Amino acid sequence: MSKKSKNQIPLNEKDKDNIQSKLVDSEIHLDIPEDEIWTYRVEGLAAPHINKPYKYYTFKKIVFAVVIIIAVSLSMYFSVRTVQKDTFEYEETSIGTELSKYSNTGYMTVLDIDYVSHIEYDRENPDVNTNFTVVKDKTKKIVSVGPYALNCDEKIQVINISADVVNIDPKAFYSCWALQRVEIDENNPNYCDVDGVIYNKDMTELIFVPCDHDTYRAEKYGHAEYDENGFRIEPAEDSANFEQYRKDVLTYVVPSSVKTIGQLAFNYANMTDVYLPEGVTVIETLGFFEIPRLANIYSYKSATVTDTHFTSEAALGEVYLSLPEGLEYIGSDCFSYNQAMTYVYIPESVTYIGHHAFWDTCYKQDGEIKGVNVINVAADEETFKDNVHLGDSWRPQYDYLLFKKSIDVNYSAQREAK
Repeated sequence: MSKKSKNQIPLNEKDKDNIQSKLVDSEIHLDIPEDEIWTYRVEGLAAPHINKPYKYYTFKKIVFAVVIIIAVSLSMYFSVRTVQKDTFEYEETSIGTELSKYSNTGYMTVLDIDYVSHIEYDRENPDVNTNFTVVKDKTKKIVSVGPYALNCDEKIQVINISADVVNIDPKAFYSCWALQRVEIDENNPNYCDVDGVIYNKDMTELIFVPCDHDTYRAEKYGHAEYDENGFRIEPAEDSANFEQYRKDVLTYVVPSSVKTIGQLAFNYANMTDVYLPEGVTVIETLGFFEIPRLANIYSYKSATVTDTHFTSEAALGEVYLSLPEGLEYIGSDCFSYNQAMTYVYIPESVTYIGHHAFWDTCYKQDGEIKGVNVINVAADEETFKDNVHLGDSWRPQYDYLLFKKSIDVNYSAQREAK
């Protein structure tokens, strides 16, 4: 240690502060050899772990792996237990027991809705298609099917509904992709079916068309062909038998007794043409929601049609294109996302059009508006705007410069000849 210079003058506090400030602001250079940079240790800090093992590293790694394995195993165990335990869930309502939730075992294709049930598994049987049994408690009848009870089921093809089920929520079978038909007991006081399509008992309301009803019709009318994986093959549109296939499978005739098309009635159906009776006054919310192939809505005048199978237009009496005379109510999102449609005509009888009723039924391709590019209205502009409740964005829109533009309305329009 060097001795203190006898000429050194003591610093006052102000000078000390100035010197410290300059030291802080100045750059600090550490003279560390390049080959030692990764191992250099700053006093007071832990040494770097470059190329050195952490303490107890292997032991900690094993413990972490064991914890993960146990967590995953428990998760899988409880998941399986939940599916097995809760295949059927029920709630008690003011009218009796309601099926509120059904979770498929993964291998059930037919479902009876009649009695409170549970699943029993045969642990000795490795065949997942047959190692379970549906056990019914015949002292407990089901009287209702709740909203989204079978939401997005991908396996059920047939549902059988007993005479005791007196309430079916319109959303009960929403997005059941494999569902071909719903059979209603003939003694049911509130509902009936026509070839697996649900109607109310007096057939004044069409309630539900199964998503895969076209497969049932293809089987019934001799058009069902399947590939090696069991997937149904449709005939090509340019094939010789496609027109007959379109009439038998992709065309649906609503019976002349029907006055109401129910909520979600046709959603996601695979069809190209629908014939509505002139007596239909109400099409509920989402009545024809997202049917990508739906090209034509026809109306007919005959009052004696009961067969939903299209044979000829002559059997329907006078037929005209688009919505029926006498229609009063078009629900929200009623025809949304049906881009195969090209023509819409709204009769003077309509007094209500819900929000987004025709949303996304047009699109732009190569600078041209495709799909529904104009809405034709029977009434003049003043009458239409005074007498019709119009929901937000009831017309479709398309890209226009940097904005969205609604398609035009053709007022005082004459219905297009078929």
